[in-house]
Amino acid sequence: MIRRRSQRRFGPKPFTRPHLPKIAMAAAIAFAATVPAKAFEVEGSAGSKLTATEIATFDQPWSMSFLPDGTLLVATKPGILYHVKNDGTRTEIGGMWDVAFGGQGGLGDVVPHPDFAANGLVYISSAETVDGGSTFGAVVNRARLDTSGDTPKLVDVQRIWTQEPKLSGRGHYAHRIAFGPEGTAQAGKLFITSGDRQRQTPSQDFSNNLGKIIRLNDDGTLPPDNPFQDRGEMAKSFWSVGHRNPLGIDFDGSGRLWTNEMGPRHGDELNLTQQADNYGWPVVSWGDQYSGAKIPDHDTDTSFNAPEAYWVPSIGPSGLEIFTGSAIPEWNGNAVMGGLVARGVVRVAIEGDTAREVERISWGERIRDVEQGPDGALYVLEDRGGARLLKLTKAGS
Repeated sequence: MIRRRSQRRFGPKPFTRPHLPKIAMAAAIAFAATVPAKAFEVEGSAGSKLTATEIATFDQPWSMSFLPDGTLLVATKPGILYHVKNDGTRTEIGGMWDVAFGGQGGLGDVVPHPDFAANGLVYISSAETVDGGSTFGAVVNRARLDTSGDTPKLVDVQRIWTQEPKLSGRGHYAHRIAFGPEGTAQAGKLFITSGDRQRQTPSQDFSNNLGKIIRLNDDGTLPPDNPFQDRGEMAKSFWSVGHRNPLGIDFDGSGRLWTNEMGPRHGDELNLTQQADNYGWPVVSWGDQYSGAKIPDHDTDTSFNAPEAYWVPSIGPSGLEIFTGSAIPEWNGNAVMGGLVARGVVRVAIEGDTAREVERISWGERIRDVEQGPDGALYVLEDRGGARLLKLTKAGS
């Protein structure tokens, strides 16, 4: 098992290696409204000057992903999935199942299959209840997006993964999704973040899949080279363990997996997430319990993998994108995260296995997700009711 100490500072040179996007783009179509759009200027703490252009608004959006034609899927917590066209118009997608909406739960992530252009498959996470609302858990379904009719709809729905066990409470589902990038050892593999469901101790228990990063084949079967083959049947799906509430996931230009997660009372993390590693929750953390009870810091037990960067006080990390877009070239190779507490986006420079925050760009709104568009811009989803989908580009470009 690889052990690494946390290193938070390094020289200023960022990654320049080409990034492999989450999905293969068949056409790099600029996503921009063709009608007059609201725009405003924002400036970051390190001097980045950006133009934020409003594309559309949503009720409690949670995630987004681009399709190969440059249009966008947007999932909202109440259970509505939208197809959003280049002019900002949106259409509700039919065939969605009921979701357990409430607390932190509802409709979650949506990610196209890497070969979506050929098979039309999308992967969708959501919260569910099977006993009328006493217990809850996340599920990931695979469906085909049928666009042959007047209105797009989901068909051939198939369950791929279930968070176990079902528990009371509606927090820490996590259920973010990412595919390994083409041309790497993780190509075609499906990664799912599974939160601890606010129970803490399951993160170190190999008999359940809470507090873990999951790795599956695209049909939900188990890859035989997953690292925990000798820890029981459930553990055969694990990539890593000891996580709390990982709400961001992406791969860098070298095909390495990065995740971020919310700490307890502070101690938010950005982790280079390697196979078979244990990230320490709830045994160690740079934060403390909400009650004020102390948790031993990471440097008290080096048997656990410490984060590459952490935040005290909290930034409330959400969606994560390892950015390579041409619209803001200075950010290439940086991790860009939504900030629910920071109320903007947080930019982190990465070099090797070290990371450090370099800038915050805040406009006073909670940010739920970030995504690089096929036009090289950064797209941002605000949180809660009336949330805007914004396109960020370099000011004056």
